[in-house]
Amino acid sequence: MKMTHGVVAILSASALGLAACTGPAEGEGSAVAEQKPVSEDAIVIGIPVGLTGSNSTIAPSIVQASQVAINEINESGGLLGREVAMRVYDDQSGAEGAVKAFTKAILDDGVTGIVGMETSAARNAGQPIAARENVPYIYTSNYEGGACAPNLFIPAPVPIQVSEPAIDYVQEQMDAETWFLVGSDYAYGRGAVNFFSELLTDKGYEVVGTEFNPIDAPDWTSVLQSIRAAEPDAVVSAFAAGAPHVTFFQQWHEGGFDIPHVSLTVDEQTAKDLGETVEGLLYPSPYFTELDNDGNDALLAALEDEFGEEAQLPNYLSVPQYNGVRLLGNAIEQAGSTDSEAIIEALSQVEFEGPSGRVAVDKQHHAALNIWMGEVRPDGTTAVVHDFGLIEPGDQCPGLN
Repeated sequence: MKMTHGVVAILSASALGLAACTGPAEGEGSAVAEQKPVSEDAIVIGIPVGLTGSNSTIAPSIVQASQVAINEINESGGLLGREVAMRVYDDQSGAEGAVKAFTKAILDDGVTGIVGMETSAARNAGQPIAARENVPYIYTSNYEGGACAPNLFIPAPVPIQVSEPAIDYVQEQMDAETWFLVGSDYAYGRGAVNFFSELLTDKGYEVVGTEFNPIDAPDWTSVLQSIRAAEPDAVVSAFAAGAPHVTFFQQWHEGGFDIPHVSLTVDEQTAKDLGETVEGLLYPSPYFTELDNDGNDALLAALEDEFGEEAQLPNYLSVPQYNGVRLLGNAIEQAGSTDSEAIIEALSQVEFEGPSGRVAVDKQHHAALNIWMGEVRPDGTTAVVHDFGLIEPGDQCPGLN
């Protein structure tokens, strides 16, 4: 039995490439985009994401990946014999918007589960609402690590999975002894930079400077001046998804910098959009479009079929989102009901063979992930230059064992 596609939040067509467009939101400060009706019997999954704010440039790929996952579930007969739908909520890339989004999704709309690529601030604000109502929440963004709760599951990278491989690769290829670290001034930016700094020190390398810029700051002049003055062998950055990469790397390029640079946070679509501005940029990731496997081929084909020329490049943020929706679907099916406690119990028992290999959350609610190194070509596309293999997340939440 093939079911209809259950997409109930339709955003701007130019931004998201969705078929029936209405507008970005229901008025200023609204938590949810305009909705299309779904059947009363549908199982609804909430998708909080920053349609506005710093994450707005990456949001289209998140919504598209979520829709493809929903489509695949429905084309296989839905869940428990019911149609599956998604409802998209604008968390405005921050805490205040997340509170509105989670309140609307959980208390007003009664979603069965939440799957969201969000800033750490948004996660930290929305999770208490999900926890209080015991709603399963799959968080799909790379983050600083250590977020633990019985209802929270994270099939996305933590710093240990990308930082140590990146340091070893750059050292082997470029013999970098001195490093400058720069990040967005929020939980993930500081957490990732501080972790990277500790690793460098433990390995005997020197950190010659560390700078943070507000998450929405458009001007990087003082940071770039500090980097130039420090004359490091390599630079590493950890920014909020989307907009900060655009402003930083445009000014980096205009400044004529020619220093090896590792980004812990750039995505493949943003790199492609920036083009020669980021030529040579290195970035570790659990996904690249060049991966040669059936799951990746199927995702790329599904995005093209659904969105045509408006299809966004899948990336290290949208693919965990896709995987997260599929994992939640598998957990609902295994639970045999939409009971929250049963779904939460099942989430540590199910797996999904995705575009970058097998994904399963462990008893500490994190996931071992395949990690690769990418390097941006002159035209902005990314070449996979090294395969680090499967990397464990380490002890993130030992209290959940």
